[in-house]
Amino acid sequence: MATATASSKKLKPLGDRVVIKPSAREEVTKSGILLPDTAKEKPQEGTIIAAGPGKIGDDGKREPMDVKAGDVVLYSKYAGTEFKVDGEDLLVISSKDLLAIVEA
Repeated sequence: MATATASSKKLKPLGDRVVIKPSAREEVTKSGILLPDTAKEKPQEGTIIAAGPGKIGDDGKREPMDVKAGDVVLYSKYAGTEFKVDGEDLLVISSKDLLAIVEA
């Protein structure tokens, strides 16, 4: 896992990338069994902390992002790069790896 020294509020993703704070991993199964760290599944849901301005298309125009800071999203299981910033685990991924926005 990479380590960054900047504050998470100062991270500004480039292009079509987003910074995500993954949801907490499950500690206990529904039946009450305590899971060790090695058995926990990698989360696929998280909250967007920051979103880039969007990708520049072939015509030279910037394509707007479909997501914004504060959105809860589902993303591909092994997508992105993990960072630890100020003790927080964050994930930087491309918007193409976002699968859906979770609406409350």
